[in-house]
Amino acid sequence: MSALHALVKRNTKLFFKDKGMFFTSLITPVILLVLYGSFLGGVYEDTFRGVLEGFGAPVSDRLLGGCVGGELASSLLAVCCVTVAFCSNMLMVQDKVSGARHDLTITPVRSGTLALGYYIATLLSTLLVCYVATGVCLLYLSKVGWYLTGGDVLCLLLDVLLLVLFGTALSSIINHFLSSQGQISAVGTIVSAGYGFLCGAYMPISQFSEGLQKLISFLPGTYGTSLLRNHALRGVFGEMEAQGFPAEAVETIRDAVDCNLYFFGDRVEPGAMYAVLGGAVVVLIAVYVLLNVLRGAKQK
Repeated sequence: MSALHALVKRNTKLFFKDKGMFFTSLITPVILLVLYGSFLGGVYEDTFRGVLEGFGAPVSDRLLGGCVGGELASSLLAVCCVTVAFCSNMLMVQDKVSGARHDLTITPVRSGTLALGYYIATLLSTLLVCYVATGVCLLYLSKVGWYLTGGDVLCLLLDVLLLVLFGTALSSIINHFLSSQGQISAVGTIVSAGYGFLCGAYMPISQFSEGLQKLISFLPGTYGTSLLRNHALRGVFGEMEAQGFPAEAVETIRDAVDCNLYFFGDRVEPGAMYAVLGGAVVVLIAVYVLLNVLRGAKQK
């Protein structure tokens, strides 16, 4: 345990010591929030207002702001929990490039302990950044329209934890096969550009073609995004119902923003979403462990 503690401490210190890596991870959520608010906020606002007014239901600016803000905040967190994990986990590859990984492998430290040290350090670093991002999102919601309860906030924190576990495990597996700075940059670019679309953060899955919706429904990250949506917008939908909005209008918006997800036509309940995301985390961690066990056996 002392060796694992030393490795975690070493890896975490190196992450925060690398100012470029740390500030890039920290500023990414803020940049995304500004971009989302500037370019997508107006689009979502017009869409939601059109849906509600189409049902003959006038909507206040505060309630509409809470709806748009919940959509934007959940999108940002869904992306950051995975992309920041890839950024935080770059140390694993940088150690290979610099030769530090080789130096560590010739010590008495086991390969499994070394791998676990990278995973835990990445998890802690990513959690810190993502919880800071969550705080920024909550502050943003307090300005545009706050309808969250204490339970909603706790659920959001749990969703972020699960998605960070997922993102850390996924990045650990992919980075296991990387060995150069160029590969780091390429993977980082691909993940940053593509993951938001695949998980439904940049564009709701309900807007995709039917075939693509079915394909994306197999991806665990999709359910993480939906969980964040449900908890960020639960209070807004509750307020709409309390104000007498037509149930059909509220359900239409829930479908439009992916609070309601469907797997081949069957609606997926939040409990099943947690099971899928949690199961994916367990499987990915098991794969990561297996890869490192095989590497350790090969080195022997």
